[in-house]
Amino acid sequence: MKISTPLTDDVIATLHAGDKVSISGTIYVARDAAHKRMVAALDAGEPLPFDPAGQIIYYMGPSPAKPGSVIGSAGPTTSYRMDAYAPRLMEIGLKGMIGKGERTAPVIEAIQQYKCIYFGAIGGAAALIAKSITSARVIAYEDLGPEAVRELTVVDFPAIVMNDVFGGNAFEIGRATYRQG
Repeated sequence: MKISTPLTDDVIATLHAGDKVSISGTIYVARDAAHKRMVAALDAGEPLPFDPAGQIIYYMGPSPAKPGSVIGSAGPTTSYRMDAYAPRLMEIGLKGMIGKGERTAPVIEAIQQYKCIYFGAIGGAAALIAKSITSARVIAYEDLGPEAVRELTVVDFPAIVMNDVFGGNAFEIGRATYRQG
C-alpha cells in the first residue's frame, strides 16, 4: 500500500500489523540523544525543531554520503532506546515511527491511545533503503553528529506495519505462525 506524509487518522485506520507499505513525503530522523533533547525542550516549554503533528520519525543514524549521493547507508536502529520518549511525542501529534525491534508495553498502549503506527524497516538493507531517500538535511542538534535531527524526503520508502492502532502486533503474528509451522 502506498501512503504519504503527513499521516492522518483516516490513513492510520486502514493499516494493520503485517501490511507492507511504501512511504513517500517528508520524514524526520532522530535517535535517543535527540529524543532526550526534544523531550527536555517540551518540558521547558520550548519549541521543537519540527512540528511532529502527523509526522513520522525514523530511528536511524546515517553513514556519511559518498560523493554524488544524498545519504550513506540508512538502516534502522533499535527502537526500544526511544521508548522512554516516544509516548510524549505521540501525545503532541507524532503519528508514525520507523525502526527495528519490539516496543515496550507503554509504547504499544500509547500507539493505540494516540492513533499512531510503528513501522519496521528491514535491518541489513541500509543501502537499499538509502535509494528511496531523495534529500536529507540536518535541521537541529548538529553537534550530535549522526544523531542530529534530519529532515528526509523519501519516495517509496519500504516498511512493514509492526504495531497498529487496533493492538495488532506483527511480532506476535510471526511467533504464532512459527509455532504452528
